[in-house]
Amino acid sequence: MDIGTIIGFVLGIGAVLLGFRLEGGTFGKLIAEVSPYIIILGGTAGATTLAFPISELKKIPEELKYVFKIQKNDPVGIINQLSELSEKARKDGLLSLEQDAQNNENELVKKGLALVVDGIETEVIKDILIRETLLHESIHESVAKIFEAAGGYAPTMGVIGTVLGMINVLGSMEAEPGGLGEKIATAFIATFLGIGTANLIFLPIAGRIKSKAESEKMVNDLIIEGLLSIQAGENPRIIKEKLNLSLLEKLNGKGKKQAVKEEAEG
Repeated sequence: MDIGTIIGFVLGIGAVLLGFRLEGGTFGKLIAEVSPYIIILGGTAGATTLAFPISELKKIPEELKYVFKIQKNDPVGIINQLSELSEKARKDGLLSLEQDAQNNENELVKKGLALVVDGIETEVIKDILIRETLLHESIHESVAKIFEAAGGYAPTMGVIGTVLGMINVLGSMEAEPGGLGEKIATAFIATFLGIGTANLIFLPIAGRIKSKAESEKMVNDLIIEGLLSIQAGENPRIIKEKLNLSLLEKLNGKGKKQAVKEEAEG
C-alpha cells in the first residue's frame, strides 16, 4: 500500500472536516442528507459515463490499484541491476542472462532480457519495448483524463444540487416559514460535497496517476537504454555512467526539454 497516497487523502479530507467541525458544523448533518450524495455522485458518474466509452471506464479499477499500490520504480536500483547484468553478459555471454530473464521482478526487464538472449535485432527489441511502454502510458493518461473530467463535473453537480434545494426552500417559504436558515444551509451541502469530492478525490487521483506514470516512464527509458547497451556489448562501467547521466538529465528536466526540441524541429 502506498502510504503517501493514504496520508494525502487522510490529511486533505481530515483537515476540511476538522475545519467544518471547528466552525460549529455537525457531521451528523452531512451524513444525514442523502439527496446531495445522490445528485453529486450519481450525476458525476452519469456525466462521466456519457463522456467516455465503456472500454475506457473499464480501466478505472486497475488504475485505482496502481494509485494505492507501491511501485518499485527505483531508478538507482535499476541502474545498478543493469550494470550487474552487463558485467555478467560481458564475462559469460548473453546466454548467461537466460535465468535472469525468467526471474526478474520487473516485467519490462524480463521481456527485454528474453529478447536479448534470443538474439533479436536491436531495432526490433527497441521497437517492441517502446511500444510496450507507450501502451502503459496511454492507459495511465486516458484514466487520468477520466478523473480530471469527473473533477470538473462534480462542482457543477454540486451547484445543481444547491439550486434544486433552494427551489424547494423558496417554494415552501409561505407554507413553512420556520427554519428557513437551516433549510438554506442544507441546500448548500450539495455545493460543499461537489467542490470537496472534486478537489479532495477526483483531481488528486488524476494527479497521482500522472505523477506515478511519469516516474514509471523515467525508469522504463533507463531500462530500454540499458538493455540495448548490454546487447551491444558495451563496457559495464560505461553503461552505468551513461545511465546515471540519463537519470540526472531526466531529473533536471533536460531530457524533457530535448524531446520537445526534437519534436519541434521534426
